[in-house]
Amino acid sequence: MNRSIITGQRLAAVFLLGCVLFNYPLIALFNKPSEIADIPLLYFFLFGAWALLIGLMAWTIERSGE
Repeated sequence: MNRSIITGQRLAAVFLLGCVLFNYPLIALFNKPSEIADIPLLYFFLFGAWALLIGLMAWTIERSGE
């Protein structure tokens, strides 16, 4: 297969992972009154998932340049 096709498929998979991570049932699991390092658990999850998705996209794009 062409590398651009594989890269596009991987980016589509990262997008679908983002849709799952930011969907209501999963977010509701983290909507609790607890904290991690004085950060509410929901905010920690949201920004952590966002950073994970950005990292996966960067890794996918950089990997396609090899």
